Amino acid sequence: MKTKITFLTFLFAFLVAGVSGVNAQNEEQMAKLSIMTEYAKAKNYEAAYKPFKELWAENPKFNRAIYVYGEKILDYKIDKSAGDEKTGFINDLIKLWEDRGIHFASKTPKGEYAAKACQLMFDNKSVLGKSDEELYDCFDAAYKADKETFKNPKSLYTYFYLMVKLYDAGKKPAKDLFNKYDDVVEKIEDEIKYASEKLNKLAEKEEAGTPLTSKDKKYKKYYGQVLNAYDQISGSIDSQLGGRANCENLIPLYNKDFDAHATDAVWLRRAVSRMYNKECTEDPLYEKLVKAYDATAPSADTKYFVATILLKNGKTSEAEKYLKQSYDLETDTFKKAKLANRIGLILKKKGRYGQARGYFRDALKLNPSNGRPHLSIAAMYAASAKNCGDTNFNKRAVYWYAAQEARKASRVDPTLKKAAAQSAANYSAKAPQKAEIFTEGNSGKVIKIGCWIGASVTVPNI
Repeated sequence: MKTKITFLTFLFAFLVAGVSGVNAQNEEQMAKLSIMTEYAKAKNYEAAYKPFKELWAENPKFNRAIYVYGEKILDYKIDKSAGDEKTGFINDLIKLWEDRGIHFASKTPKGEYAAKACQLMFDNKSVLGKSDEELYDCFDAAYKADKETFKNPKSLYTYFYLMVKLYDAGKKPAKDLFNKYDDVVEKIEDEIKYASEKLNKLAEKEEAGTPLTSKDKKYKKYYGQVLNAYDQISGSIDSQLGGRANCENLIPLYNKDFDAHATDAVWLRRAVSRMYNKECTEDPLYEKLVKAYDATAPSADTKYFVATILLKNGKTSEAEKYLKQSYDLETDTFKKAKLANRIGLILKKKGRYGQARGYFRDALKLNPSNGRPHLSIAAMYAASAKNCGDTNFNKRAVYWYAAQEARKASRVDPTLKKAAAQSAANYSAKAPQKAEIFTEGNSGKVIKIGCWIGASVTVPNI
């Protein structure tokens, strides 16, 4: 009996000591976490480095703050180092992201963090000795692993930039280049659609007279920045592609591959879009591709491209029926807005300004955060100035109306502030100036604008 009691006493003492040890270890790690956090918040990354490294090594799943602040600490160390030391810190940061994915998977989107690692290697490729092929393969693996969260504008641009470099070096065929361009452009369009829809909801809230909360205002600023970022890289990606996707390259490629893809809707859509955007529509292949696309997957998209063929063949009235059919068939709000704008541009080019304005206004209703239709409408007003007034003064007054329309673009679209301001200034300069207003004696007077515009404009007070 005594032996049994002694054993139980020993076991209890052992367990207490074990729990105490765990508590002591936990308290020690909590202390390190607190020290690391305080130093990191104060941006004293040198002091934060030691407790961070120890905590990461001892218990990598202890707290997500290890990774949140650890990233900032290692970014600092990379920036302040060189040579082998810099390489070591870069590899540490990549390993940190890998560990974060293991221990906090639900808070570590695969595509986002894999792309961050690839971008870090690209930004430091001379230090790491990485080749363009290695870096492209890194981005490609990240994109394929989780396309949904691979959305950083800089990384999307770098991904395509590396493809162009490999194509120019003869290491990637033209087919791969064009396919990757389409992949990246479609991804950018998806992100633009998402940000636009968020901004449109906030705009609807404002229009309904509901003040935006401080959180709403932050989101409005954020999504505006997102649109700006994607707008910038869209232009850069098109510049990278440049003349590589000219008709001389596209036509033989699509002719060669047509039989193998004659019923592949995705391939046909991309081929038709590329031929259309690069103005290769005069070649018989374009009509062949459009017909195959319409036969394989008839949609709003195919009807639009059929209309472009009819327009090319001078069948304007028939083409307009297809354009309307295309517009009526489209059910996706964002795509419908984009289609309305494209139809508006076609009609604008043909001088059908009244009809074009109708489509541009539809585009604005469907996607208010895209201000480009405002600029197109303003340009049509300006182009009509000579035909929409009974006196020279009244004709030139149309430019005030054009400037007014152009300014609307900057109010709704953060990507157009500079372009809209330039357009408005240009139109205002062509309108009557103060001396002319004084001579006419019509300061503050309302002038009716006739012809297709059917509006009025107020002469500025002097």
